[in-house]
Amino acid sequence: MKNPIRLILTIALLISARFFETHSYAQTKPDAQTLAALIAADDERVSATINPTPTRLDAIFSDDFRYAHSSGKVDSKASYSLALMKKTLKYLSIKYDERSFSLADANIALMTGKAAYVSETDGKPTNLYLGFLAVYRNENGHWRFLAWQSCRLTAPQAK
Repeated sequence: MKNPIRLILTIALLISARFFETHSYAQTKPDAQTLAALIAADDERVSATINPTPTRLDAIFSDDFRYAHSSGKVDSKASYSLALMKKTLKYLSIKYDERSFSLADANIALMTGKAAYVSETDGKPTNLYLGFLAVYRNENGHWRFLAWQSCRLTAPQAK
């Protein structure tokens, strides 16, 4: 054997490729029951974000929740919930143009899409059109909102 390191790397590559081939959930579409549960969880998240109560927010957001706003600000479950309850951040409407789900793992769902947001921050109205990646995690049989990352997009022109 002329190059044992090359052989070891080749074997490791083949093993890892086989592992990811058999264990990959990337781009896996959820079955109908899981998709319905994810849509219901996200619909409740949107509703609770617009009409927040401490009980609703606690049930929806994972304890590990992180929300990265399109402005770059990052909130935890506590800081985001507090902003919603104190109405320093107030969502008036959230309307999806696109929303799709895929499974990254049996208990991790990715939601991607585009949405129009009407909000108020410290009393100042804001209209945003966002592209986003959201992460839901199945925690004890319930899909809870784990993470959000968004960026501002140019809103489509009215037809």
